[in-house]
Amino acid sequence: MRADRLVAVLLLMQSRGQVTAAQIAAEMEVSVATARRDLEALSAAGVPVYPEAGRG
Repeated sequence: MRADRLVAVLLLMQSRGQVTAAQIAAEMEVSVATARRDLEALSAAGVPVYPEAGRG
């Protein structure tokens, strides 16, 4: 369920600090695109998510 995954992503970010979409995807067993959508959803909900450009 998406809500459960969003909470899990939030907890992951709180425990690890800075994480990449690829790390979230691997941990949650979803695609990187899904991880990015989840991060966008958290940001839209008011969670302070700050994207940084990475490799590529």
